[in-house]
Amino acid sequence: MKKRLGCLHAHYSNIDYIENALSPYEIDLLHFVDPGLMYRVTAEEGYRSSDAQEKVRQQIESIAQCKVDAILITCTNYIAILQETHLSISVPIIKIDEPYFERICNIQHPQTIFFTNPATVEGTVQRLEQYANTHEKLVDVEIVVIENTFELVMQGRQEEYNHEVSKYLIQRMKSGNRVMSVAQLSMLNAARNVERETSKTIINPLDPLVFDIVNQLEL
Repeated sequence: MKKRLGCLHAHYSNIDYIENALSPYEIDLLHFVDPGLMYRVTAEEGYRSSDAQEKVRQQIESIAQCKVDAILITCTNYIAILQETHLSISVPIIKIDEPYFERICNIQHPQTIFFTNPATVEGTVQRLEQYANTHEKLVDVEIVVIENTFELVMQGRQEEYNHEVSKYLIQRMKSGNRVMSVAQLSMLNAARNVERETSKTIINPLDPLVFDIVNQLEL
């Protein structure tokens, strides 16, 4: 019997990444997208954190009512807002960043994590620090935002975005030997292009996530 996974996204572009990655498995995917909440949290002055927390709680509990076997949240900012103790559901919640953090925290070499969306940096870094502290890990991490690129995604100019991100990652590879990773799903194709061109590995959040989903759903 197919398992059903409810997916909560902050942007429509994440849907294809999840669909493609999980296509080999017997999973029905239900996608729920709300870009408005992240806009209000990051851009609307005076929008209260308690209101954001209540909105996420309502979204998660609504998805749980769709008879899903688990809920996947693909936005770290959503995860940072979520207060699980306030939920009245028994459905497991899979967080996109935790398998990624586990991978990062198991590396004992200096690392660089790349972003294109500045709005995701603070929440992701806070979550990483919390994860590392909870698991008693020490990580040597440099955070880099690739400026003036994320707006290309928002404008639907994905090929230009991939080109700019790939070019930047290759330049950084030439200037050092730190372990590199990309923190956003939108950067996945660019990272894989660079891997093919350079034969070097760039860590991404999707690969460890798929492994975690397969395990949690017992596929």
